[in-house]
Amino acid sequence: MTAPVDTSGSKGSRRRKAGIIGTIVGAAAAGVAAGVAAERLVLRRRRRSTHTDPYLDEPFGDLGADFYRTVTTKEGVPLHVEIDGDPKAPLTVVFVHGFCLDMGTFHFQRSALRGASGVRLVSYDQPGHGRSGRLEKGEYTLDMLGDALKKVIDDCAPRGRIVLIGHSMGGMAIMALADAYPEMFKPDGRIGGVTLISTSAGELSGVTFGLPQVLVRFRKPLLPVISGAGWVTAGMLDRAREASTDLAWLLTRKYGFGSVKPSPALVSYVERMNSATRTESVARYLRTIYTHDRVMALGALTSIPVLVVCGEEDLLTPVEHSEAICAALPDAELVVIPYGGHVALLEHSEAVNAVLLPFVRNLIPMKPKA
Repeated sequence: MTAPVDTSGSKGSRRRKAGIIGTIVGAAAAGVAAGVAAERLVLRRRRRSTHTDPYLDEPFGDLGADFYRTVTTKEGVPLHVEIDGDPKAPLTVVFVHGFCLDMGTFHFQRSALRGASGVRLVSYDQPGHGRSGRLEKGEYTLDMLGDALKKVIDDCAPRGRIVLIGHSMGGMAIMALADAYPEMFKPDGRIGGVTLISTSAGELSGVTFGLPQVLVRFRKPLLPVISGAGWVTAGMLDRAREASTDLAWLLTRKYGFGSVKPSPALVSYVERMNSATRTESVARYLRTIYTHDRVMALGALTSIPVLVVCGEEDLLTPVEHSEAICAALPDAELVVIPYGGHVALLEHSEAVNAVLLPFVRNLIPMKPKA
């Protein structure tokens, strides 16, 4: 006689998890929908009000570059790299972008530094983002991103001093690099300075994103389910994202920006970067981001100049996370951008550049006197 099969850990368990996720997603959708109907009445009107948008004709995502390179990580992922400036420049600035974005996040910073005397720029799209390739299998890790950054430096900036500028997950990749290669951050090492924008050294599982507490409670236990949810196909979720462009635009404005009326062109640009990141990549990054803890790695940055920048209204990496970084690095400079959200470097580029550009210029090595 065949013994009865216990399905509590298989199909039955998956159905219960699916039911929980469905309930949570439904609750979240209901909460958002309460305001979406009214928002959508003015959304198209705002997006049509182009005569007041200073960035209507800004060539976002189309800066071009002096040189293009493909750098391949040890996992075999091809990275798209763009280089501007004299190869013999004494200082190279490497831009490292954040989650669900691409190198275009640094549009205004690249524009301001292009052609600057003594400075060379290296920008690249992280694995699974932008024009770079994707990992064939398995999850992305921050250790992998730190190694990818090291490979970009080795291949595209093999000589001279370097300034690393990381936004959000890009800042975490820099911390992973410091954890694995602390010698690069010593006074006589390659890295002359670091700027960390809207990022965190850990404890992101405690960020509420402004969500109701009932949803926040369920987020952490469900991360393994969501990140490994083969039964919810990436293609299905990608199609859902494409079908909800108005909602995606509204959510981008809410979670990316801190101003009451941000530039519609800027919001649309960030939303395009978000939507271009495949759901499959998003899911495979979740676990490493929410378990990120690199507080100890910050010790490698104590002997070099560090600039920490954060938007005052950042819901994704709140100001407290930048303050915690500065608590570990007492000599770091903290700049909080008023009315700035998670992409303050785009939203308030003039304020960010006002502190970033002098920071970079001060690190250009002086020519020895004859």
